[in-house]
Amino acid sequence: MRDLVVGVGASRGVAAGEVLGLIDAVLAETGLGRDRIAQLATVRGKAEEPGLLTAARELRVPLVGHEAEALAAVPVPHPSSSVLAAAGTPSVAEAAALLSAPDGELLVPKRKSARATAAVVRQSSPRATPPPPSARSHDVMTIEPDLRHHGDAEVRSAGLVDLAVNVRTGTPPSWLRERLAATLGDLAAYPEQSAARAAVAARHRRPVDEVLLTSGAAEAFVLLARVLKPRHAAVVHPQFTEPEAALRDAGITVHRAVLSPAEGFRLTPGAVPEEADLVVLGNPTNPTSVLHPAAGVAALARPGRTLVVDEAFMDTVPGETESLAGPGFRDLPGRVVVLRSLTKTWGLAGLRIGYVLGPAGLVAELAAAQPLWPVSTPALVAAEVCSAPAALAEAEQAARTTAEQRTHLLGGLAAFPGVRVHGEPAASFVLIELPGAAAVRERLRAAAFAVRRGDTFPGLGPDWLRIAVRDEATTDRFLAALATAIEG
Repeated sequence: MRDLVVGVGASRGVAAGEVLGLIDAVLAETGLGRDRIAQLATVRGKAEEPGLLTAARELRVPLVGHEAEALAAVPVPHPSSSVLAAAGTPSVAEAAALLSAPDGELLVPKRKSARATAAVVRQSSPRATPPPPSARSHDVMTIEPDLRHHGDAEVRSAGLVDLAVNVRTGTPPSWLRERLAATLGDLAAYPEQSAARAAVAARHRRPVDEVLLTSGAAEAFVLLARVLKPRHAAVVHPQFTEPEAALRDAGITVHRAVLSPAEGFRLTPGAVPEEADLVVLGNPTNPTSVLHPAAGVAALARPGRTLVVDEAFMDTVPGETESLAGPGFRDLPGRVVVLRSLTKTWGLAGLRIGYVLGPAGLVAELAAAQPLWPVSTPALVAAEVCSAPAALAEAEQAARTTAEQRTHLLGGLAAFPGVRVHGEPAASFVLIELPGAAAVRERLRAAAFAVRRGDTFPGLGPDWLRIAVRDEATTDRFLAALATAIEG
């Protein structure tokens, strides 16, 4: 029976671990367990706080946000003038719990940790998770992010300037188009991978049996989900959502390790559960654009753990610093898998070509799960020629140009008082936090600019947008449109 409502208050950027620890402490006072919780409740302004969202998902209960005015009308034993000034109500934890269960009994009044508060109410007539009808107009249930929404959905209308998809403009280059066109005469023969695998292996100075070519990096996520049998899978969010979607499709329960914007979306000690035997992390991460130090990523490796690092955007970083793809990281404990894509730098989203670097034994298992001839002849040629020294030099120059263009974009964004960039962007896109971003995105669309919504990424919400880095002239036109859109 789930008959408890836990009211929670939180400071900005509170970690899910702190929230869950406090909840466990207040439950200990009741002698009851997590299995009795029906709902978490808070003030509406905190209903998208990543730490609270992650705690609710860990507990498998909804998180409900009440309007501050409704909470202010609830009599509570421990009102606070400082909370009133900060949240618009003299109580969050106690009032939210009582408002969600107006006929309930306050079992544990407000308890505090460093950055959170919690109170427990037991419902006298246990219900399912929805709040009572009299309060429903004040309540907002959080909505599970759409893991299958991607940037291409933003640009399916003609005439839009594409700042939603992170593929480099002006690609594929002419020399690559010519090489791909030349493969058309070979389409009668079945694809043969040996030259492409050898080229990728040489590019990363690894043995050929540690390379698996795939139909885009997305196929690699599906293969890993089918082959691995993790007991405790952890996906570090916010990040590309296909890894989690693939794991869930395979019937695997996923723990979301949500990084905080207050910490610049950086990895922090304890962010990943120690018991996780599968960890998936993007580097640099989509959509935050944060580049994690290689040493910090490598520190996640453990005996008995598979560490999957999605480096689809690593070639947008000059020098590919912080990559785990090279031979220097082959001897880490456990199994370390690096995923790469040719989509972004070379403009090959429609060709579907990526690859896996990992231990030979695991690569063989993944290959056995693929269908016959999984990668087309044109895609194999792309893998081969884009791994050649001349192509790598071109990609390096493109990464340096992107870095300069990103600096220009960040400089322009800094002129907007309401726009916040968390962390240090390092890839070909920038994530911003902006109040009312959903409406701003629609106004930008009306002005012919498409940007990527952020609310489909776990750990973010409706006030986030991802913006692709483009040339300075395009950026200047976008910034002018953004100024108008913000003004409304």
